[in-house]
Amino acid sequence: MADDGFPRALLQDLLSAYGPCGQEDAVRAVCRRELEPYVDGLWTDAAGNLVGLLRGAPESADHVPPTRVMAHMDELAMLVKRVEPDGTLALTPLGTMYPANFGLGPVAMLGERETLCGVLALGSEHTTAESPRIWATKPDQGDKALDWPDVYVFTGRTPDKLRDAGIGIGTRVCIDRSKRTLVEVGDYLGCYFMDDRAVVTALLQTARLLHGRDHRPPGDTYFVFTTNEEIGGSGGSYASRTLPGDLTLALEVGPTEQEYGTRVGGGPVVAYSDAQCVYDKDVADRLVQIGEKLGLDPQPAVLGAFESDASHAKSNGQSPRAGLLCMPTLSTHGYEVIARTAVRAMADVLVEFLADDRTRR
Repeated sequence: MADDGFPRALLQDLLSAYGPCGQEDAVRAVCRRELEPYVDGLWTDAAGNLVGLLRGAPESADHVPPTRVMAHMDELAMLVKRVEPDGTLALTPLGTMYPANFGLGPVAMLGERETLCGVLALGSEHTTAESPRIWATKPDQGDKALDWPDVYVFTGRTPDKLRDAGIGIGTRVCIDRSKRTLVEVGDYLGCYFMDDRAVVTALLQTARLLHGRDHRPPGDTYFVFTTNEEIGGSGGSYASRTLPGDLTLALEVGPTEQEYGTRVGGGPVVAYSDAQCVYDKDVADRLVQIGEKLGLDPQPAVLGAFESDASHAKSNGQSPRAGLLCMPTLSTHGYEVIARTAVRAMADVLVEFLADDRTRR
């Protein structure tokens, strides 16, 4: 296995952990385990965010503002809307996605007492107009895009058995762990949920690298692993409101498409705006400058149909200043692909950014 500049086993641990919105406990446990040796304080706040504090240098921390850096723990998932008499489940999405983003196949139903495997299904291809739900989605018939009312979870169990496992309306359903193994694609890595687990890995790597330096950052740094980003960024907004400092810097996967002029093999993507806010120009400019100084080919971008913890916080008035640094990612909210060097590149930019008191003022 090639040296990617970060612990690939950690990324796999994070990818394997289930973390639907509002139920990020397993991911939080991995983050806590990895972050604890490198921070001066560690706690979980009222919104479920994991917060690690790295204190700034004693000679400067009193007059250099703190910075909040955020990566989200939650993942795209599904919510049980209805349990049918035959034991199948009707679903609604938790986050912006469609069934085609992940495909049909095994899912994990996170019951209160037991996690069970089911199968996300549409029904048989070998059907006619007498099966209208399936018929409508066939390319040579209705050609209707596949949506959540078209699919269901086959559980292989009765409603009573599901109830015994603690599965019912409101239960989270995740893509099964069997579909969460990293694959190598040349100089790239692919898996579901690089959003935001690859980015979480980069933030953990940043904490480790800062801890290993001879000098502490000039100001306090809050490493915030947030909840519920995929459904409105409530965790990040809460942390922005309750933690010290004026700057929230969000870390995300970034789309690599022609419309933005971004490439999956390029350097970190620095956003100047997204669908929620215009990011602070001095913050974005500094991130670009650091990327250029490090020879990482940074990619400035104006993003559409995109939101982050930082843009939610700024647009809601919870953070006066905001920035967004993205890991260039192919097929965001689908089977996501990143360069093997992307995690370390993001961490290197962050280390330089946080170590420079000019970025905090």
